Amino acid sequence: MKHLFKAELNWTSNKNQEVIVGKVYNKTHQIKIEGKPILDASAAKAFKGDPELYNPEDLLLSSLVSCHMMSYLYVCSQNGIEVLEYSDNAEATLEVNPDGSGRFIEARLYPKVKISNSAQIELALELHHKANQLCFIANSCNFPVLHNASCEVI
Repeated sequence: MKHLFKAELNWTSNKNQEVIVGKVYNKTHQIKIEGKPILDASAAKAFKGDPELYNPEDLLLSSLVSCHMMSYLYVCSQNGIEVLEYSDNAEATLEVNPDGSGRFIEARLYPKVKISNSAQIELALELHHKANQLCFIANSCNFPVLHNASCEVI
């Protein structure tokens, strides 16, 4: 089974903006996905973008965190675990080479899960591995996605 996703990107040169020697372009652009609000994006501040806007690196990490959570909630429901709260403060490391190319070398997820049954803590922690195996975004990454999960009962 295959699913097609579409996104439209629009960028226009701002001829009224002063251009720095070496022709540095404004990197602000819009991404449109049918039926959803327009997403204003830019490059990361480190790459001369607008730090107030989302950048591709933010969006990749956000996609990974969101997909892992949804995969995790799915495997918990399959295993009878009632998840009451879920939070994460993920990080990803981007390595830039001298030639200007670069790539993420790893992502670290720090999911904090709160469940209702203390007898299920060990299983709840183990299920992060299964969630990672099912996660569409993690399966699309060419870098390790590591998990430092915690679980408590409330």
